[in-house]
Amino acid sequence: MTSNEAGAQMAAVRSAAPEEALVDGELATSQEPLDLTNKSVVKATLLLKKLGHHRHGVTVTELAQACEMTRPTAFRLLLSLEHTGFVERVDNHYMLGWQVARLGRLADPYAGAVAKIQPVLDEYAASLNETLSFVMVRGGGDHRVIAEALGSRYLSASHQYLGGIYPLHASATGKLILAEQSDDQIAAELPETLNAHTPYTITSRDTLLRELGKVREQGYAILDSELEEGLFAVGCPVRHAAGGLIGVVTVNGPTQRLKSYRLPQTINEVRQAAEEITEALA
Repeated sequence: MTSNEAGAQMAAVRSAAPEEALVDGELATSQEPLDLTNKSVVKATLLLKKLGHHRHGVTVTELAQACEMTRPTAFRLLLSLEHTGFVERVDNHYMLGWQVARLGRLADPYAGAVAKIQPVLDEYAASLNETLSFVMVRGGGDHRVIAEALGSRYLSASHQYLGGIYPLHASATGKLILAEQSDDQIAAELPETLNAHTPYTITSRDTLLRELGKVREQGYAILDSELEEGLFAVGCPVRHAAGGLIGVVTVNGPTQRLKSYRLPQTINEVRQAAEEITEALA
């Protein structure tokens, strides 16, 4: 091929697709990045997320409206998901299928979550200059500390629980978890006398129930030397769109620093952090 022929061929390629160019053997745009996302896949995953909020099923019309897509589009995607086992249909109501449950058992429950949560924790740990933690709640009291950010003023190592769990009656996180249940449920599950971790631990079930009533009313929980003497914490709930508890964000520090005139502002900032984590996990 002559140089003139080669030049003509390249000109023809540019004329056919002027916005495209080869970069390292890959087709890329010279003007703006290629959108490599598959819109049908994105819409299908959105349907699955919405189905997760309707355990007893939802109609295609309701689902289409919730996902802001046309009914024919929603129906076509649901039909495909039904064929592959990711969606089940009972009396024209759709719900998550057995394949979702199977994959859920295989997946790391925290994969990807920490990457979304960590920047929020880092931001507020720097703002408050204290340690922030995030606890993932999986129902039935099952929970685990999956992320933590340290301010410049560190807690002692004994105060850090990354990867661990808290006693439900002696932690801000545990109080929020228990507050999701009715008093009758809690009374049926907890003994009348609870384990003491410090002289300040709430050991009376009746006293704990009164404390949980305050937690429900104010929307946050406080820990004051009940787990470790001198440790103060404020916890705020992180909820999914349907209102269920999926996690708790807490600020943890010495009582003399956190239990001060700045406490109302600290509570507001922890609430803001919880709201941002809610959005990040949506």
